[in-house]
Amino acid sequence: MDSQKKIKVARLSIISNSVLTIGKLVVGISMNSISVISEAIHSGLDLMAALIAYASVHESNKPADDRHRYGHGKFENLAAIIEAVLILVAAGLIVKEAVPKLYGATEVKSLGLGAIIMGISALANIYVSSRLMQVARETDSPALAADAWHLRTDVLTSLGVLAGITAIKLTGLYIIDPVIAIGVSLLILKAAFDLLRESMGSILDARLPDHEEKVIREVLQSYEDQYVEYRKLRTRKAGPQRHIDFSLVVPRGKQIVSTHSLCDSIEHDLSRRIPGAEVVIHPEPCVPGEGDCEICRVKLIYCQTDEQTGRCDACNGNCHRGPEAKK
Repeated sequence: MDSQKKIKVARLSIISNSVLTIGKLVVGISMNSISVISEAIHSGLDLMAALIAYASVHESNKPADDRHRYGHGKFENLAAIIEAVLILVAAGLIVKEAVPKLYGATEVKSLGLGAIIMGISALANIYVSSRLMQVARETDSPALAADAWHLRTDVLTSLGVLAGITAIKLTGLYIIDPVIAIGVSLLILKAAFDLLRESMGSILDARLPDHEEKVIREVLQSYEDQYVEYRKLRTRKAGPQRHIDFSLVVPRGKQIVSTHSLCDSIEHDLSRRIPGAEVVIHPEPCVPGEGDCEICRVKLIYCQTDEQTGRCDACNGNCHRGPEAKK
């Protein structure tokens, strides 16, 4: 269901960006307006980003295979990085065209037509970006989130160009046109750097955010009376998928069936609390000589103590527990 929802909204973005790119380019050329043409370039890059997002969500939904044994989630992170690079290219093209016009501003025609296309663009992108962001949050899709941020940037830049057209109409100062275009490029640059920073974190296996690791610890804490301790907690993210692994130290005499059941329960709760989580648990027996038995004695976990000798059979008799340990 999630995969179909992602693909459907990605198609909507492709259709919207195709129409807006053509419309802005035709109007910008007829107006002789670098700011409107810069918006056409921006929308053209948005169209490429939408195509990349569509391809990436389609690929990321494939199950793990022999070549990609951890799944295909990072295709979405890669797509987000490519989209950010495209935004940087768009910003460079806009500046390249706008700077010369600062020294020789040319007349901008058909201001009313330009205002109409900018208004339509802003309204269309508000709707499409809202749909993209909603689905991105529901499915935790970095590719769709990147596409949504593209379009939200386009909304701001369209409104900026619309304000510039209005200012030219009121003042007759055509230099406003390239100034607005450079302002558009600066907004685009910020969006690109934000996308790169977030997507590179996942590509480089940065750990999950604090609030998600807090959930992991809460789940483990709810089972703390059934194990000695957990160690070596590691987390990372790949697209919408989360990977969690850790070692779980259990009492030495705990049966393998009971240990397996415990691990299954922890995995189920983690997957329920953190959708898309892939959990790997490595169970280990406690080692009395390394102090694990002290933890076991404090928590009173599964230790079968002989009432006469006070010796803990679960720890092979190495854990000596007097009456005070039972209090």
